[in-house]
Amino acid sequence: MNAPKTARERARAELTAEILAAARRQLRESGTAQLSLRSVARELGMASSAVYRYFASRDDLLTALIVQAYTEVGEAAEDADDPAAAPEERWLAVWRAVRAWSLDNRHEYALIFGTPVPGYVAPHITVEVAGRMPLTLARIAAAAKRDGNLTPPTGPVCPPEAITPEMLVLLEDEAFTPDETARLILAWNRLVGIIGYELHGHLVNVTADDALFFDHTARTEGARLGLRFR
Repeated sequence: MNAPKTARERARAELTAEILAAARRQLRESGTAQLSLRSVARELGMASSAVYRYFASRDDLLTALIVQAYTEVGEAAEDADDPAAAPEERWLAVWRAVRAWSLDNRHEYALIFGTPVPGYVAPHITVEVAGRMPLTLARIAAAAKRDGNLTPPTGPVCPPEAITPEMLVLLEDEAFTPDETARLILAWNRLVGIIGYELHGHLVNVTADDALFFDHTARTEGARLGLRFR
């Protein structure tokens, strides 16, 4: 059992949350270029030195925002996934949940899936949280494969040397072939890409119903992976 937090620990957690909330507001209003610890401190009415006790640099603050965004979109995907449902239903539910989160958090989406921040190099701490959403898709594929319900259509096969060995063991209890892994990567990229197109207005005068086209994209990528959509 975890020991209860002290008053100081609770106060630190609360102020950390306030700093991150202020940083997200600035991210939405001015983008990453204008984000700084000083500007966050001004908004909160704090001395810059006080904020530096929580985040040593702007890059540390960016890292915290990135981890928070990846965590949120990962939780959205995981919460939408019902292991008791059919794989096709699970797949579509996860795609829709990721889109819903992205539409509600456009700037956070851009932070983790958009143009890299100049001069910023994400530390390894972001890797694990970044994988939560695609791993949810992988678990759906693994369940379908175990039940004999994953049958990829014929077509070009991905060369094994195109995939890193680490990607072939995404899940501890399921090994994917290089081609299955490639189809998962393509699906994940298409999910991120189609949302980015919508958020940046690239589907204007292209699709008459963005949500309907998104569902079609989800089904198409699921079918290419080998799921059986009616």
